[in-house]
Amino acid sequence: MNGWILAATVVLGGGGVAALWGVATGPPARRVIAQNLTTSVVCPALLLLAQGYGRPSYVDLALLLALLGPVGTLVFARLLCEDLAGDRASAWGPTWTAAGLGAAVVIALCVAAGPTRATAKLLLIGALLITGNVIASRALAGGFRGVRGG
Repeated sequence: MNGWILAATVVLGGGGVAALWGVATGPPARRVIAQNLTTSVVCPALLLLAQGYGRPSYVDLALLLALLGPVGTLVFARLLCEDLAGDRASAWGPTWTAAGLGAAVVIALCVAAGPTRATAKLLLIGALLITGNVIASRALAGGFRGVRGG
């Protein structure tokens, strides 16, 4: 076991317990936010596992998850809009913590990879992961000002 795999284990252990607690308890708004934050935990863990095991295919899976995870959260929010209307949960603390975790993992992996095409892919994954989850969390917390119906 190397340091990358150990870091992935810590990220999955800590984030997985928090996400499981959020999904299993509380009102629907908190459950959907916890589902959104699951993406923010699994994606960096996949990147760490890709580096630890030397499997570039895990990076492709992380790219797909960073792209489709927040989109899935927005679909859930749209389908559950009546249930979520009375309960506007705010999760800015966990959202920014997960964004910081994603940024830290992407920066560490960019330093380890050096200036290659893989670095550009890692930066794309980090940008998609952070912006997608911040936008999805904001939409779940009550939407954006000036946007009709949102």
